Amino acid sequence: MQADVLDRIVADRRRRIDAEGAAQGVQVPADRPDSLPVVPFPQPLICEIKRRSPSRGDLAATLDPVARAAEYGRRGAGAVSVLTEQDHFAGSLGDLIAVKSAHPQLAVLRKDFLLDAEDVRISWRAGADAILLIAAILDRDTLRLMLEEAAACGIAALVEIHDTEDLEKIRTLRPAVVGINSRDLRSFRVDLLTPMELGQRIDWPCRRVFESGVFHPEDVLLARDGGFDAVLVGESVVRDPQRVSLLAQTMAHPHQTAEARAAAADHPRRFWPSVAAARRRRPLVKICGITTVEDARLAQDLGADLLGVVYAPSRRRAPEGLAQRLVEAGIAVPLVAVVVEPDYDGHVQRAREDLEAGWISALQLHGNAAPEEKLSYGWPSFAAFKPAAPAEAREAVAAARSPRFLIDARHPTLAGGSGRQVDPEVLSAVVEALADRPHGELWLAGGLGPDNVGEVIATWRPELIDASSRLEAEPGRKDPGLLRKFFAAIDAVAERTE
Repeated sequence: MQADVLDRIVADRRRRIDAEGAAQGVQVPADRPDSLPVVPFPQPLICEIKRRSPSRGDLAATLDPVARAAEYGRRGAGAVSVLTEQDHFAGSLGDLIAVKSAHPQLAVLRKDFLLDAEDVRISWRAGADAILLIAAILDRDTLRLMLEEAAACGIAALVEIHDTEDLEKIRTLRPAVVGINSRDLRSFRVDLLTPMELGQRIDWPCRRVFESGVFHPEDVLLARDGGFDAVLVGESVVRDPQRVSLLAQTMAHPHQTAEARAAAADHPRRFWPSVAAARRRRPLVKICGITTVEDARLAQDLGADLLGVVYAPSRRRAPEGLAQRLVEAGIAVPLVAVVVEPDYDGHVQRAREDLEAGWISALQLHGNAAPEEKLSYGWPSFAAFKPAAPAEAREAVAAARSPRFLIDARHPTLAGGSGRQVDPEVLSAVVEALADRPHGELWLAGGLGPDNVGEVIATWRPELIDASSRLEAEPGRKDPGLLRKFFAAIDAVAERTE
């Protein structure tokens, strides 16, 4: 949300309070009715009730909050978030009162631009089990007073942060529930990796809520990978409440065995948290086609953030057991298994077994399976697409469901390692399409080498670049000199753009 929009929302709410009082014209009980028990918050799946938003306009102008809360609960949500801001979200405190009165068993979060302790008391009287406190609009002393008031009322406070400045503001307060919003308050862009990055910087025990941008099971799994206890889902379920069932099932039954989840929790190379933490002024670098410990060690020492190990039939196919040997040899960056579905020769199954064992951190999925089928190959994973034309590129971006996906060059016979670059018209279509979705950063492969990587970075600003064949002395063997020149070219671009 752009800063001026945020300021305008807060200013409008202050004007309403001045004119109508903190309840903004709604009759609120003088005390919380005994019939409204406080339900613990957060619940794993929190679904939002809102009619419109400043960024997306009308979402469900005629939405009935009581009926919608019932549907959310029936489909598996344990909590509802009720937007009560009037001018920009078309909500009302009356919506919250009605929802909690009709559904006392659901935890109800009051989501609004709350400003002081009186707002907290009124929220409690209206039946809220939790309130949203937005760190960006409150100073530390006001936050502290509102947290104390919430504790006195016996309700939870979800303290929402968006960036490192917000995080530092709340650090000394150590709130028990922290929400990290993937929506940038300045640009309105959603980046699903922002909560992953900020979440790793929280150094006190708390419950964590992943907010915004959740549409698919992959988004829920991303949040779980990042250590989040709950997800708050807005637009996607407002527009299509049938999504709730699948999201609730994913929260309850992630696509990993219990042993794999236990291993992942302590894994030093957890994929999405590692990717989020590694982002900096230059693109992330994935060196693919690794077949030896020596090549892996050199690439890591030069600055590679990810290493690709090819399991699919290829001239660069890694020897069996290589991933385990790399980890045991001290390779610390995440290893990505490159596979092609369907699994005709069992290589996908071998990759999945290494993923479950912790030798591999993620799967890179090539092939034509439908987006909803790709998740069955394993998690964490991301898709790779090779669009042949701009229209195909736009379709691929629209259909993709992994938090990031890789764009590679199309070749009539080779699955990868062709040395070709992606057609510029195709790339332009990809970049335009990415701007309209929460997976809005370019991951790019295809014909990258020391001679062209600088120009590609300067032109397309990818978040990640993936190189293989043009760094080789022979298929499957890297050329140390080319590797060094490749990273030197990347560093030179970063220095020029500082």
